[in-house]
Amino acid sequence: MQKYQWREATEEGTRFYRATYHASRWNIATQLKGEDWTDKFKPSQEVLQNLRELLWAKYQRKRCTWKILSNLDKLIEKEYGVEPPQKS
Repeated sequence: MQKYQWREATEEGTRFYRATYHASRWNIATQLKGEDWTDKFKPSQEVLQNLRELLWAKYQRKRCTWKILSNLDKLIEKEYGVEPPQKS
């Protein structure tokens, strides 16, 4: 199982995200600072794009496999019909 965490500043306050990749499936949980984790939500395209940027940086440093990154790309394309940006 692979775990990834990041945070964003929002109007409500700091929002934390936790993504886990296990058995070719993604599970993404979120929480506002000081609240409980909520893992029963559909992540928006923006959240998945932010996760992809995080994974792309890890892939470049050889801390993430291409399989995980391509699986996320397929999920973004399937859910939203948008191909992720190709970086070189």
